[in-house]
Amino acid sequence: MSERADTPTTTLEQAPEAEAPSNRKQPFPSGFLDTISEGWAERPEAIAPARPQAEYAARRRTALSAWFPGSRLVIPAGELKTRSNDTDYPFRAHSAFAHLTGWAADAEPGAVLVFEPRPEAGHDVMLYFRERADRTTAEFYSDAAVGEFWIGPRPSLAGVAADLALATAHIDDLRSTDADRVVGDDAELTRAVSELRLVKDDYEIAQLRLAVEVTASGFDDIVRELPRIAAHPRGERVVEGVFHLRARSDGNGEGYDTIAASGPHACYLHWTRNDGAVNPGDLILVDAGIEVDSLYTADITRTLPVSGRFTDVQRRVYETVREAADAAFAVARPGVRFREVHAAAMDVIARRVAEWGLLPVTAEEALDADRGGQHRRYMVHGTSHHLGIDVHDCAQARREMYYDGVLEPGMVFTIEPGLYFQADDLTVPAEYRGIGVRIEDDVLMTAEGPVNLSAGIPRTADEVEDWIARLSPRS
Repeated sequence: MSERADTPTTTLEQAPEAEAPSNRKQPFPSGFLDTISEGWAERPEAIAPARPQAEYAARRRTALSAWFPGSRLVIPAGELKTRSNDTDYPFRAHSAFAHLTGWAADAEPGAVLVFEPRPEAGHDVMLYFRERADRTTAEFYSDAAVGEFWIGPRPSLAGVAADLALATAHIDDLRSTDADRVVGDDAELTRAVSELRLVKDDYEIAQLRLAVEVTASGFDDIVRELPRIAAHPRGERVVEGVFHLRARSDGNGEGYDTIAASGPHACYLHWTRNDGAVNPGDLILVDAGIEVDSLYTADITRTLPVSGRFTDVQRRVYETVREAADAAFAVARPGVRFREVHAAAMDVIARRVAEWGLLPVTAEEALDADRGGQHRRYMVHGTSHHLGIDVHDCAQARREMYYDGVLEPGMVFTIEPGLYFQADDLTVPAEYRGIGVRIEDDVLMTAEGPVNLSAGIPRTADEVEDWIARLSPRS
């Protein structure tokens, strides 16, 4: 059917923004309005002592204040983000905000931390957020975003002030024009709050140990369920679901989207679609980490033979990756450049794939910094990244502080070499194609050397086979 020339056409993009929908709302009758605030039991607020992380957050604020004398600093927690129409993603505060306040999984959307410079020296620090919409307010029943009838009790200004040992005020006291007035340079502040996390304090280290411990339990859960996983047409989704149950029951959630990559999918570095089958005879690469309530997360990868035993070729690839990881671990010491950890792992990778005849040059030629790199076809990613309240922590730090920086006690980072032979890569023999292996551990640097926080999760090929036999015995 042809369209008349005078018919107006409106696309979705051209349509004016709609007001809040009222097609589902019912008016409140007077009887409801007259009585809704009455007949409730007293609910006195218990003012608890400050949480353990409060003193650590205070030290971090003092350090940041010293870096920006005379500058007004504004660090927002962030707002809820729309998932679809009028539903939102779960809220997670900005990492710098959580780090500087100690307010983590329970932080309020819209909160703002402000450093106001004093005339003489230092800063007065104030945390602004919206006061609770309790039974004394109309929002209690009418506002689905903040009303306690809808979302449950929210914290009060006084309660949070005691909990965080931090002065609080109503968000209305922070004028919007003031919120935008930042004397310090935005890029410089972003860099500073990132570099502030390069060396972890005792609280952060304890939380990372906890995150690793809970994540280890999640990996045990996956191994136990391997028969059910293999029986399902979308077994990768079952892996994701099994790990999610542990993440939500024993932590806050996952620190990042779980990678459950079976067979050729293991060769895709960030495979998170997780919709494939998990077939006996294949390997499944699981890269997953649990974020605990403090928002600190683990980041661990193990590669498992679905049938419980590695084939000869799978074992050869797996043990080479482990050798590379061990080489990286061996060079990691205080005073060593961060980039040297990667170089040690790549030396092993280059020499092994050269021995297998996969390179058009020698290992030494491949390792040449300017003209080499042929081995990187099979491991394109880096070996290590900092870990903490972000899975890729300290990401805005300067290169000279990160990649070219020196390892110090208190740093926490990953070691995660891999080998990935894509299913259609004609540069490798057919027996290698479709095999992807990564082994990733979380490492704490101490004055005496590195400590593998995830060493309790089986790593060697023999240990992995024993792990599966113990937790997921076949009939």
